[in-house]
Amino acid sequence: APESDTNLWNYKFSWNPRNVVLAGQGGVSKFIQEGKYKYIPYNKLFRRTEFMEVEGYGRFEGYANRDSLKYRSIYGLDDILTMYRGTLRRVGYSKAWDMLVQLGMTDDTYSLENAENMSYREFTNSFLPYHPTDSVELKLRHYLKIDQDDVIWDKFVELDLFNSSKKAGIKNATPAQYLEYILAEKWALQPEDKDMIVMYHKFGYELNGKQHQIDSTMVCIGDDQTYTAMAKTVGLPVAMATLQILNGNIKTPGVQLPIKKEVYAPILKELETFGVIFNDKEVPYMGYNPNNVGS
Repeated sequence: APESDTNLWNYKFSWNPRNVVLAGQGGVSKFIQEGKYKYIPYNKLFRRTEFMEVEGYGRFEGYANRDSLKYRSIYGLDDILTMYRGTLRRVGYSKAWDMLVQLGMTDDTYSLENAENMSYREFTNSFLPYHPTDSVELKLRHYLKIDQDDVIWDKFVELDLFNSSKKAGIKNATPAQYLEYILAEKWALQPEDKDMIVMYHKFGYELNGKQHQIDSTMVCIGDDQTYTAMAKTVGLPVAMATLQILNGNIKTPGVQLPIKKEVYAPILKELETFGVIFNDKEVPYMGYNPNNVGS
């Protein structure tokens, strides 16, 4: 949340850090945009971002999140022209994260030698070319072409990546595990910190021959380190669904996706009482134009 935004990455953990470190590694990200299939490999993922403004909260960037295509059938939208699912971060996060990817720090496929005795500085240096005199800092700036006055450099310094006294102390750690240890310390929610969940949905559709677009946004802010926005948006719906089943309001048996009205309608209504509210606004249609199809 803005009042708890105290690091240069504009990000803190309020859920599983490992999932953040490994984001994008579950296969190529794929989606359909204006009728054209698009694919983004992991090594390019964090440089293919889109910007969006959330009223009252400023600008965010989004990168593609895994396989968007599988959601077409789930939602009964097999003929849809655009289906894109993404992850939001504050502007500048993705460019800096991409450099960690290019270094190899997010790799989870092999173990580092003598990892338990490796300092943060040695961890960083292990991904850089050998040079008899150049410092680790200088080698990293040259390798990634970072100017000394670039904020990305400050972000790396803030993570203590050049600290020679700190150690993760993890035996047989993969690079991703070692990086996770560093980030878990630096990006931890403090007791009074508030996290923030932001969702931004764009719906384009045609009705009675006229094209429409609705932008739907939701911003949920946590109360503190324990009663987080993540807990509200993930934990509360499960609890509410459980009560709906126990009270006999949800009658469909078995494990179900929450795409049936008997499931999602009462839960969304109840969530509003906890501050989880979607604000819908009709805006000028910006989507598919059959007379001017891009590629």
